[in-house]
Amino acid sequence: MYSVQLSDDAVKDLKKIDKHQAKFIMAWLRKNLEGCTDPRQHGKTLRHDRRNEWCYRVGSYRLIADIQDNIVTIEIINVGHRREIYR
Repeated sequence: MYSVQLSDDAVKDLKKIDKHQAKFIMAWLRKNLEGCTDPRQHGKTLRHDRRNEWCYRVGSYRLIADIQDNIVTIEIINVGHRREIYR
């Protein structure tokens, strides 16, 4: 079962967005990723220089994550609006 950890950058990103959206994102993380057996079923892999990272779509926001199977952890690297997150 996987656990979710937020990087310092992800915490900063969450503080920048609307509180309602941030609560929605955190609820989505708890419901879909915390304690799951396969975190890849909810997201998609990124390509090119970010091919080891995964993207989760939560409304208009995207969560960029690094899935570490050896320690059964999902680290959320960035959180941002879909038009800004991939830059």
